[in-house]
Amino acid sequence: MATLNDRVYDLGLNVLDTEANVLHINSLETSTYAQTTSNSLGNKTSLSVGAPADGAVSGRRVTVAAITDGAVTSTGTVAFYSLVDSSNVRLLATGALSSSQSVTSANTFTLDAFDIEIPDPA
Repeated sequence: MATLNDRVYDLGLNVLDTEANVLHINSLETSTYAQTTSNSLGNKTSLSVGAPADGAVSGRRVTVAAITDGAVTSTGTVAFYSLVDSSNVRLLATGALSSSQSVTSANTFTLDAFDIEIPDPA
């Protein structure tokens, strides 16, 4: 059976903990930093991502803290999040939100805390 030491996971996940500084909400799942920022319907700066810990099922995870005061910058329907390192112009992670939601420019958005997990190898 294949195995990876927790340190292997933690060093990868640590990038999210130490470098992710903005969360964008998007209507589509993006694949580049430029696509993320040009299709952003809102964002949250001063992002809080926890240190790597045991995964819920296996492997390791980080938890993105709940957001209560994200800024909506455009009107549309959001279905995805993107975590970026704006200082180094890097897209670090994307994923689907638990459900899509309509947002209106100049309002705020909220998100429940969520995990990004790397499972153990099969």
